[in-house]
Amino acid sequence: MTTFDPKRMTEAFAVAPASSRRRLLAAAGIVAATGFMGLMPSFARAAVGGLVSHKVLIVGAGVGGATAAKYLKLWAPEIDVTVIDRNPTFIRHYGSSEHLTGAVSMADLTVSYDGLRARGVKVVQAAAVGLDPDRKVVHAESNGLQQSYPYDTLIVSPGVELLYDAVPGYSAELAETKIPSGWIAGAQTELLRRQLLAMPEDGTFVLVAPPNPYRCPPGPYERSALVTEWMQHHKPKGRVVILDPKNDFVTDETMILGWNHLYGFAPPSPYREKLDKFMVEPKADCRIEWRREKDGGKPLSIDPNTLTVQTPSGSIKADVLNIVPPMRAAAVAQMFGLTDKTGFCPIDRRTFASTMIEDVYVLGDASIADAMPKSGFSANTQAKVCVRAILSKLAGQSEPEPAWSNTCYALAGDDWGLFVADTFRIVNGKIARTNTRARYQDLSASRVERQVAARYLRAWMRSITADSFG
Repeated sequence: MTTFDPKRMTEAFAVAPASSRRRLLAAAGIVAATGFMGLMPSFARAAVGGLVSHKVLIVGAGVGGATAAKYLKLWAPEIDVTVIDRNPTFIRHYGSSEHLTGAVSMADLTVSYDGLRARGVKVVQAAAVGLDPDRKVVHAESNGLQQSYPYDTLIVSPGVELLYDAVPGYSAELAETKIPSGWIAGAQTELLRRQLLAMPEDGTFVLVAPPNPYRCPPGPYERSALVTEWMQHHKPKGRVVILDPKNDFVTDETMILGWNHLYGFAPPSPYREKLDKFMVEPKADCRIEWRREKDGGKPLSIDPNTLTVQTPSGSIKADVLNIVPPMRAAAVAQMFGLTDKTGFCPIDRRTFASTMIEDVYVLGDASIADAMPKSGFSANTQAKVCVRAILSKLAGQSEPEPAWSNTCYALAGDDWGLFVADTFRIVNGKIARTNTRARYQDLSASRVERQVAARYLRAWMRSITADSFG
């Protein structure tokens, strides 16, 4: 069986023509989403056969936690695997901005845990409320009753917590009732859609982008683009304003080029100079504005009564205000004592073992993974590396040299896709990108190639969901 080789893939990227590189990137996404880490059931079963008493407890059943549970059972079916999550189902964050435009329903975004159960994973709906690392027990509460869950190995994949109060004038209560974030998909996503539908024909949608680091780097800009496209059909006099504490973002060049072609956006300097030969003529009545930090776009405070955002360049009033606040590791990671002063969880980069507590591993958005972005794709590949490391440890073997991949797909419009794709290894003690070229979609890509990239995005969402939860 052929296994994934990041070095060979990177070399292939470097020498391939543009059209071939795009195919390679798509292939890398498919391979990573289906488990590129050697597909090693024979190794795992030989290594841990008979360890039926070993208990792996997983807190958090998002992409990282679900993938870890599934691959533990695939590679070592004898191990006892239990997953604890407060939610009865997973509502996927990737692709959730398409709900705002009506392209997908909440049912489309909802993923059952039945696939994990069918593999022998015990799924418990409860909220983790405490960790006793000495006794190796997690306490969880459901319907007012508390129960303790013992473990030999604990995996924590809790996602992120949104720091609503970090934006002066904002709060968790406002997010639930009046000014939704919707960055954790669910009720706030539905509220934001209802607000868009009720917005005046000439209304203004203001999105406040977050500072780094945050989940899904291209996400705020994709959301803004999709809302702009939707307005062209339903609110043609409306406009979208992005207020940004940053001056750039992942996929910025390819996303801005999409804004230019689809909505007549005039790229600011220095983007204009780089994109000049690929652009179309900007429109005077372009309905999307990106106000960067250097342009006075940094949000300073909000007035929740008037939906007004104060910035260094003045105030802007919204009809619909969408705030994506700063983030840190979810509250359970804080409660367990797994975070450091950054608000995220330091880990052993080879294994994703916590450096704070023994026999605990931290996956996904909550972890400090250096150059790896906070994305579902990253969580999926991290989980596979982590599981392999756990099985190697149980077998009394040294863990293999780790490697990871990530592709962040995004949409500038319904049929205008783009991406950034990377491979990662440990370099000088940190997780670093190993591909130096072919990270992004070519600026010269044709309209058809953009449409194909949009299809890749939707195929990837189906494949990673099936790979993680199926």
